[in-house]
Amino acid sequence: MLEIIGFCAALLVGLVLGLLGGGGSILALPVMVYLLHIPASIATAYSLFVIGIAALIGTFQNVRNRLVQPKTALLFSIPAVISIAVARKFILPNLPDKIHIGDQLVFQHDTFIMILFALLMILASIPMIRGQRERQAAKRPRPGILAFFGIIVGIISGMVGAGGGFLIIPALSIFMKVPIKTAIATSIMIIAINSLAGFSIEMMDPKIDWKFLLLFTAIAVVGVFIGLFLNKCINAEKLKSGFGFFVLGIGLFILVKEWF
Repeated sequence: MLEIIGFCAALLVGLVLGLLGGGGSILALPVMVYLLHIPASIATAYSLFVIGIAALIGTFQNVRNRLVQPKTALLFSIPAVISIAVARKFILPNLPDKIHIGDQLVFQHDTFIMILFALLMILASIPMIRGQRERQAAKRPRPGILAFFGIIVGIISGMVGAGGGFLIIPALSIFMKVPIKTAIATSIMIIAINSLAGFSIEMMDPKIDWKFLLLFTAIAVVGVFIGLFLNKCINAEKLKSGFGFFVLGIGLFILVKEWF
């Protein structure tokens, strides 16, 4: 029963990504860990593949509609991809089985990943709840700002398998003054590049269940098309606020569950 619910949730993962430009990976990891009982360390790699392919499909659609800023996406993605490679190749594999924080706190490897992810969800919920105002286009590019956020998003993506849309969209909207619809579309392209680059490091791992992964991804892609269609019909900002409260609740649930 939980497996059926998990595959149904895959549709929601794609729908959220297509509709909001981010947030899909926030659902993908807990769905895989808690509903499908996949170890967190493997689920982060699965999440990168699912979100990467779903975002790639969404990017093709957005490019056809001329909503993407490719130059901005590349300026953001290049430092992000380097950071993802460092996180997946050097940081994550070298985490000890038991992680000590101070003298009192000791976490198992997978528990630490889920707690880190829960904190990430809570932080992600804040800009979603507050919302983003429509802004005028920037007079000049700010590659330094994009590179900084690219590095931060890359480390997060590599560690917990998140696409980082909750950071990408505010960075594009606030610092680059990109209109919100364009920011969402460009965010999807950045997420595709980052996620697939991160997964490429893991793709030869014999632990990967390709049959499961491709099925989950196919369902998520259907969700992306539904989300892209709904994006034209409804106010995404109002929906994002409601989704922000949902993300906050899930983040608090994971934090409490893993902590105790």
